[in-house]
Amino acid sequence: MNSCILMAEIVENPQLRYTSDNLEISEMLVRFPGVRPDDPPATLKVVGWGNMAKEIQQNYHEGDRVLIEGRLGMHTIERREGFKEKRAELTVQRIHALGGDVHTSSSPRMETTQRQSEVPVAAATNHRQASTPMSSPVATPQKTVTTYEQVPTSQAKNDFDTLAEDDFDIEPKQSAKNYDRNPYPAPAQDEPKQSAKNYDRNPYPAPAQDEDIDDIPF
Repeated sequence: MNSCILMAEIVENPQLRYTSDNLEISEMLVRFPGVRPDDPPATLKVVGWGNMAKEIQQNYHEGDRVLIEGRLGMHTIERREGFKEKRAELTVQRIHALGGDVHTSSSPRMETTQRQSEVPVAAATNHRQASTPMSSPVATPQKTVTTYEQVPTSQAKNDFDTLAEDDFDIEPKQSAKNYDRNPYPAPAQDEPKQSAKNYDRNPYPAPAQDEDIDDIPF
């Protein structure tokens, strides 16, 4: 169910009846113009319960223009022809009577209720300006800045060109190409060893052979 506000005209006097629980209920029909200018006026069933039903039945009648605030819902009813039909129904929560200068020729107002508080912009601006104190000007101490004279570039270049090359005693640098690649002495080489091939195979003298006495030549 949706909350809505409807400005309409009562076209049927409210009817008061009671439920089985002895609760008051009132029903009436209201009319409001269509959404488009060419649309015919639409009718809507309005229902009130309890004390609201009594108030509607006592204070409102056919032809009154009212502003109704309530909940919009759909209800299914059975027709005599044997089929079911859905109809919209507005359950009243609040109702207000409108003056005679208000007419319902304009489009109906159905919208969600919203309350907004508006504050004049000019009053808020003046209050803000009045509440903000004005600060007194504070003297700012001035800083002393030291200035330097800039020497022209051309004059400095001419003074540098007047110096002769002979005024500078510059020793020529030794070339690094003649450096000693091996500053350390070379190690002494060992004498080649004699080959072992010429060794004496029989270092000991051969034993002397005894003469054979029997070996006497004839």
